[in-house]
Amino acid sequence: MTKRVFQSIFLCAAVTLILTAVFTTLFQYRTARENLQTQIEEEATYISEAFDTVESGARASLFDRIGKISQNRITWISENGEVLYDNRADADNMDNHLSRPEVSEAASDGAGESERDSATRKTETLYYALRLSDGSLLRIAAESASLWGVLASTYSPLLLIAAVVLLLAGFIAFVLTRAIVRPFNTLDLKHPLENKTYDELSPLLRRLDKQNQESHEQVRLLTARQEEFDLITSGMQEGLVIFSKDGTVLSANAAARAILSGETGGSYLQLCREKHYLSVVESALAGKAKTKKMKQGGRVYTLTATPVQNSLAGNAAVLFIVDITDSELSEKMRREFSANVSHELKTPLTSILGYAEIIGNGLAEESDIPKFADRIHKEAARLLTLIEDIIKLSQLDEDELRAEFVPVKLSELCQSVLQELSQKAEKAGVTLHFSGDEQTVSGFEPSLYEMIYNLCDNAIAYNKPGGRVNVSLEKTPENKIRLSVRDTGIGIAEEHLGRVFERFYRVDKSHSKETGGTGLGLSIVKHAALMHDAELSIESTPQVGTTVQILFKPLKTN
Repeated sequence: MTKRVFQSIFLCAAVTLILTAVFTTLFQYRTARENLQTQIEEEATYISEAFDTVESGARASLFDRIGKISQNRITWISENGEVLYDNRADADNMDNHLSRPEVSEAASDGAGESERDSATRKTETLYYALRLSDGSLLRIAAESASLWGVLASTYSPLLLIAAVVLLLAGFIAFVLTRAIVRPFNTLDLKHPLENKTYDELSPLLRRLDKQNQESHEQVRLLTARQEEFDLITSGMQEGLVIFSKDGTVLSANAAARAILSGETGGSYLQLCREKHYLSVVESALAGKAKTKKMKQGGRVYTLTATPVQNSLAGNAAVLFIVDITDSELSEKMRREFSANVSHELKTPLTSILGYAEIIGNGLAEESDIPKFADRIHKEAARLLTLIEDIIKLSQLDEDELRAEFVPVKLSELCQSVLQELSQKAEKAGVTLHFSGDEQTVSGFEPSLYEMIYNLCDNAIAYNKPGGRVNVSLEKTPENKIRLSVRDTGIGIAEEHLGRVFERFYRVDKSHSKETGGTGLGLSIVKHAALMHDAELSIESTPQVGTTVQILFKPLKTN
């Protein structure tokens, strides 16, 4: 815009200069010509009047005197066209002038005028002829510069003046351009109505203000929607990613960024390079929904990518990421549990069926029947214990038990467990000891009892003759309640510590069969602790002993 305004102003100034120079030259030329024409007419009139005042014999002398002082060319011509006198040439050598236009016109009409140009000298000559009283003719000629001559004579000054004027015009155009454009360049487009500028811009500024208000409202609504969308998606545990039709990541919530751990804002390739991720995203961008499982960071996820159809070329896509690690682990545990339960149930049932069949077919001697019956009884009891433990585990997996939580005094529960196990401990040569103050937690009492019972029962079963089991309760600096069961038994090797809480896992299978263990005791402890939001830990040194600790949250009081 600045360039166009400058060019316009400068061009106007240049055109104005040229037109002024042309018209001024024409005016000067015309004025000078008219003045010269008037001058020679007046001079002819004066000479004519003087001619009438002198006698005929003195007229030649009159022309001679006037011709010497006149700046113009004076010619006296006889009635028949013969030149009688000329102050610029020898009259005897001049041809007949009767054919000259101005002379011919004066002879017939009394006065005549004409002009003749000289292209080589760039001049023009004005002629005026007047018929005198005796019939002779007076002609006065005056020479002046022609139009081209005038222009040629003023060529250099005009160029100098034009250069100065054009430079001045350029400077003025520059200053005016900046002055004109400055209000446009300094417009406050955010607050159009606060600008002090040309009145002609008022409709535009009002329109801009209205558009700004509409834009601000649209931005506010979009921002609110984006914030609402971000708030919703940021709280999701599932990952959500939105891709444009060219594969650019438009949005990715916190869960998706944490799972895929790539760069957002660029191509989908920058977000993750895992093959299943690439497969589902590229399939969705091609217009086909796809679902895959992906392992990332020790977790398992399902990736579901869906295309978003639109009228434009290509497809946008939405990727939904769900962590199924727990369900996959649960499914694995369910399969393993089913296989283990089948195996554990099959062993006692096989023994029961075998002994019963021997007795039923009369193959057993009478002296062996009591022994076989005792064996059948032990296997049945083992089977019953196993079924009861399975039922306990299934109950612990149900969250409905949380509704039955009540304040439970752990000290009384521990003493009750030790009282019940006292005979077993005495038989094994193990000493039981309890220490600690009264501590109360919120929980389901049967589950807490079973948890403490299983820990103490294991501490006795895997102890040494003359060993010791210490059960203690104490409050930690963090105001939590710590239950510890410490024994001086055979201990557990380090490689087994990570698996002792798994269902049916036994460190020493032969010893477990001797003690009648089902392999579910510590698993019951683990699930009971989870149900009570307690922290479970175990430390053990072979041939030194094992310590199991359970950290309960403090009881909330109103």
